[in-house]
Amino acid sequence: MMLSNQTDTEVFQALRSGNLLALGILYERYGEVVYRVALRMLGNAQDAEDLTQEVFLSLWRSGAYDSKRGSMLVFLTTLTRSKAIDRHRQMQAQWQRLQKWGRSNLSESWGTLMDKASLKEISQRVRDALCELPDSQRQVLELAYYQGLSQSDISESLKMPIGTVKTYKRKGLLKLRQLLQELVE
Repeated sequence: MMLSNQTDTEVFQALRSGNLLALGILYERYGEVVYRVALRMLGNAQDAEDLTQEVFLSLWRSGAYDSKRGSMLVFLTTLTRSKAIDRHRQMQAQWQRLQKWGRSNLSESWGTLMDKASLKEISQRVRDALCELPDSQRQVLELAYYQGLSQSDISESLKMPIGTVKTYKRKGLLKLRQLLQELVE
């Protein structure tokens, strides 16, 4: 009997026995679903592709799937979700380190009086531009960039749908870009 006609459990057993064709069969069956979950959670096609590859490599290396605990589909989507959350945490920690590094380096590198005056002027212009935004957009941007909250945290904090948070953030950033055009160029 051909491997592609067998159940997920049988294909997985073939994979554990060293048959790499089994990995291809599982990828054909579930690759699209894993990719879509990754894309929805990460919001970036390249990251979703990388995560999809990572999920299937993990399945091959670890052999952690147990058919008694659920279907292959449930196992792979749960694994994808867990790995996407891990990636979010890694990116957030990296962003926080960069911000911390930037703050400490900023005080060292902007040492001259003229540099400090220039930085203060730019900061004031950004604050003035933020004040020109509608309250909803300004609030979302301040929570995201001054307090470092994720879009889902902002959604919970402001009690608004995440789609609305994303829209306000995008519109606010576009308006800021327009207002601060001379600083951007």
